[in-house]
Amino acid sequence: MTNGTKRADIQGGLKVSIVLKQDQSSGKLTIGIVRDILTKSATHPHGIKVRLENGLVGRVKIVHQAD
Repeated sequence: MTNGTKRADIQGGLKVSIVLKQDQSSGKLTIGIVRDILTKSATHPHGIKVRLENGLVGRVKIVHQAD
């Protein structure tokens, strides 16, 4: 597992854990599959922003290894 601060580590179809905007204070993570990468820069200190296949948007905290 890697953290989600580098855009190069994230691609469509990967299983990730993200923190939603409304969950930032609690740190609650949501697991899903990446559909779109929304952050344009190569890195972001709080995690790369992505849209999951279910439409939720948040910042990647954990990139899970392929099963």
